[in-house]
Order: sequence, then C-alpha cells, then structure tokens
Amino acid sequence: MTSTPSAYGELRAELASLTTEEFRPELADIDQRSTIDLARLMNAEDRSVPDAVAARLPDIVAAIDATAVRMADGGRLIYAGAGTAGRMGVLDASECPPTFNTDPTQVVGLIAGGPGAMVTAVEGAEDSAELAAADLDGLALTARDTVIGISASGRTPYAIGAVEHARTVGALTIGLSCNAGSPLAAAAEHGIEVVTGPELLTGSTRLKAGTAQKLVLNMISTITMVRLGKTYGNLMVDLRASNEKLRARSRRIVSLATGAPDGEIEKALADTDGEVKNAILSLLGAVDGPTAGRLLREHDGRLRSALASATAHAPAPAPARESD
Repeated sequence: MTSTPSAYGELRAELASLTTEEFRPELADIDQRSTIDLARLMNAEDRSVPDAVAARLPDIVAAIDATAVRMADGGRLIYAGAGTAGRMGVLDASECPPTFNTDPTQVVGLIAGGPGAMVTAVEGAEDSAELAAADLDGLALTARDTVIGISASGRTPYAIGAVEHARTVGALTIGLSCNAGSPLAAAAEHGIEVVTGPELLTGSTRLKAGTAQKLVLNMISTITMVRLGKTYGNLMVDLRASNEKLRARSRRIVSLATGAPDGEIEKALADTDGEVKNAILSLLGAVDGPTAGRLLREHDGRLRSALASATAHAPAPAPARESD
C-alpha cells in the first residue's frame, strides 16, 4: 500500500522529534576533515555510550532479575527487532550456545524478514506488528518466556508488536530503545531507554545506538547466565568445546578452577565426556564422572551447590596411626 503525502509528512515530523535522528550542524563539514580528526571524533562519541548505559542500570538490573526467574523455570529468552537492532539480538543469541552450553532453542533471535534479513534488507518487514506476532507464534510462546523488543527509535512496529503480542500470553516483556518516552518502552513491563544522543551521521543508528544495544544485550544474557549457575566465579564452566581452540580453553578452565596437574585434568575430561563443569566437580569433589553428572542434575547444574553436596558427603579421612 502506497503511503500518502500527508502520511510521509507525519513520519518525517515524527523522525525529526527523535534524539537518534537529530541533525548536528556542527558536524556538517566532516567530509572535509582529516581521517585522524574523524577517527578521534568517532572515538570520543563512542566513549559516551557506556555512561548512557550506566544511567539505566537500575532498569537493566530489574529486567535481568525478572528474566533469570523465568529462565530458571524453563523459560526462553527471545530477542525481536528489525535491521541493526534485530541483528544485535541474533548475534547475542547465537553466541550463547558455545559460551554457556545452552540449547539453541533457549536463547533465540528473531529479525523482521527472517534469517535472510541478517545480510539483506527485507523491505517493509519492520513495519509489520502482525509479522512479529506470527514469528512468536511459530516459537509456541509461553508465559514462562521473556521477549525483548529492540529498536533504536523505540517506534518500530515489529519490535512493539512482538512485545504487545508477548504480553497477551503472559510472557515477560522488555523494551530496549535509545530514545526517551518511546512507545516500545511504554508497551513493555520493563522499559530500558538508553539515550545515546544524535549520531555522527544523522540517523545512522548502527553507530552509538547499535553499540548501546550490544552492551545491554551482552549484560542481560551474561548476567542472567551467571544467575543460572552457568559460571564458576568468572570461569565459563558450561563452555561447549566444539573446536581445538575451545578444547584447549576447556583444559585451561579446569586447571584454573582446580589447580590439578595436566594428567588428572585429561583423565577427568575423558571421564566426563569433555564436560568442563563435570570435570571440575570430579576433581574438587573427589567423585567419578557419573556421580558428578548426577550431582549437577540434582542441583540444577549449579557447580557450587553440587560441590558443597559432594564434599559434605565425602568420607572422613582415616585417623593417622601413632608411630610405635
């Protein structure tokens, strides 16, 4: 359907009101500046993003705690966005299985227009709230799930539609945008508005806004996984070793966690089918591979709890014999 001139006028006025779309006349000469000046300018712009994220930490923390509760009950974390925002969600979701050994269905990224939109723009997909609802229905969304709508402008119909549809089934909803007073934040239970300000290139929200989205999504997924017991201290003990580099990292993680010699580490990993967390429990808890697996299952995969149980039930050492 072709938009009318009046509709275009309304959209133009709406975009002009957004901080992320604001024109900066002081930068109108950047195409005439030196490369080093532009690099310094971009670097200075980027340094402001962490401060913008820090200003919203209370909102981010509330969203993380609520997400962790749902995921501990078997729920999924689902990102939904269009364009750069959608790609950020897909990127974060795709990195969870190798980092935290999550099932690929546990953290999911939806992008308007489908997987092909990761590399090629799908015209009009971001304008459809109905498409977002259909994509979520395709995942058989439940009340245990968490849906994060992502949109720099905070007005993208696909992201808003995802949040609104998720609320109808009782799912937890989070709206991540880069403009204050956004419709997306208003539609969600947890609104996170990281106001990064006007971009170096007017309206190019793959810059500061995109960086802010990546920082917040990294924070949400990483801290949620920490809350779910996917780490031991700051070690990635649920790492999935799918190549030689990751297998070497697995051995190093077991070494850092246990201080065991290489031979014992190799044996523990062999006895636990390469599972880092199980190998650590086997070494620190002095249990065999099957017992380590059972203890971790009994304690929902939480290594510290399983280790406490293993050591609590360990037989007491035999008393030393007095010398004759």
